[in-house]
Amino acid sequence: MIRLEGVHKTYGKTTALDGLDLEVQEGEFFCLLGPSGAGKTTTLKTVAGLEQPDSGTVELDGKDMAGVEPYDRGVAMCFESYALYPHRSAYDNLASPLRSPRHRLPAAEARERIGAIAELLGISGLLDRPVGQLSNGQRQRVALGRVLVRPARAFLLDEPLSHLDAKLRQQMRAELKAIGAVRRTTTLYVTHDSLEALALGDRIGVIRDGRIVQTGTREEIWHRPFDTEVARAFGRPRINLLPGVIASDGGFRSADGKVELPLGVPVRENTDVLVGVRPRDITINGPGHELTGTVYVTEVLGRSVEVTVRLGEQQVSLVAPRADTAGLRPDDPVRLTVRPENLLLFEADRPERPGRRIESTR
Repeated sequence: MIRLEGVHKTYGKTTALDGLDLEVQEGEFFCLLGPSGAGKTTTLKTVAGLEQPDSGTVELDGKDMAGVEPYDRGVAMCFESYALYPHRSAYDNLASPLRSPRHRLPAAEARERIGAIAELLGISGLLDRPVGQLSNGQRQRVALGRVLVRPARAFLLDEPLSHLDAKLRQQMRAELKAIGAVRRTTTLYVTHDSLEALALGDRIGVIRDGRIVQTGTREEIWHRPFDTEVARAFGRPRINLLPGVIASDGGFRSADGKVELPLGVPVRENTDVLVGVRPRDITINGPGHELTGTVYVTEVLGRSVEVTVRLGEQQVSLVAPRADTAGLRPDDPVRLTVRPENLLLFEADRPERPGRRIESTR
């Protein structure tokens, strides 16, 4: 189990971690999601012992790691920058952990383990090549293999798929999920890609400005985001957020008065709010509350179509099957429907912080 409590870390005038609290259960595949500069890599380095916190505690299996060297922490880290030995072959890089005094294996057993990991990562044919002759994606797989090949109590993975092409990235997501399910090794996985977090994480932590904003399962994060920034981080196309106020009947009315939605919330009349609805929760001519608008643009996405619709002064995006959008052209009238239970309500965004989600009474 990994636990960080009240961890602060600064670099000069820059605050990387600002009282960060995080707990990863034993055997859990935990994804830490956040934008560049949020403190993700610093969190991993602090767990690994490569950075010492200015204050706060780091615990592994309930033991305080203060003063414990990285070598003695029993964790294996994959760096986003690869951190490979450039003068050695891919095989020697993979073998380097198994030649250390602590993890030394007989040559035959090491070859067998390296072969299995290399096959899993699709680099079996590259083992004899010098690292300098490999592409960025191949180097990244070698770096990931060097972590997976050694026994460890926890894996710390820093965006290990960021340099792979889309097809290989999807394949590797599936392989990593399988590895986590089979080995049940505690894994702290850092990413800026919400699709990766949703696909891989048993639980997801959203980090912003050195603090954990929200932690939960993919369902909790998706259906009950803490604030508008968390809601925007998940889902492609992004969630629709319409500005407006609470009407006298407790419903939502947009700023131009063209959109009205039933809500049922304990909020004062005329309070500024944002109502959120995900593109896949809007249907054309389906059951639910009706909205009328005009088509702005359509974009084919394989079997489905993304449609942007004008609702008065606002625009909303929706994703629908191609059959439901056949014949739709710009400026065509269209009838949209949305179920009230799929609506999310937030406070209006403020300069100092994003708007937080308001609980419904339904």
